[in-house]
Amino acid sequence: MKDKTTERWNTYESFHVILGDKKVADVVITNHAKIRWADRVESEKTGFEDIADFIWQSLKQGRVEPYYRNEEDVYLIDEDLVFVAEFTSLEGETDLLGNSLHKMIVVTFLGRMSETIELRDLKSYYSWLRHSRRMTLIKNSRKRK
Repeated sequence: MKDKTTERWNTYESFHVILGDKKVADVVITNHAKIRWADRVESEKTGFEDIADFIWQSLKQGRVEPYYRNEEDVYLIDEDLVFVAEFTSLEGETDLLGNSLHKMIVVTFLGRMSETIELRDLKSYYSWLRHSRRMTLIKNSRKRK
């Protein structure tokens, strides 16, 4: 994302965007995130570049915020779209002060809170999900015996 030129002659987009204590200089979309994007968010613009551009623009505009104050895994865009991201340091890349820059790896999109009410409290959602999967496994094991 950092090398994309803007409309004016000989200028570039901002080199990194600050998100919490991270300086994000690159956005990577996993294949799983791409599939979840098509299923849960939007069905028209589903390419890796489309999704990465949306995330990058959201970061630049300050629309991305952590879902929980203490955790750095789950993020919200516009207080609605929930996604999971991991960060890794970019080797050999630093800002002007010598601080390391980070790559944001979008792992998955959980969906929109406006459409999926369960996403309003992720901890209870995940416990419900684990319980329902466990019960499904128990039912299936009973059928096999």
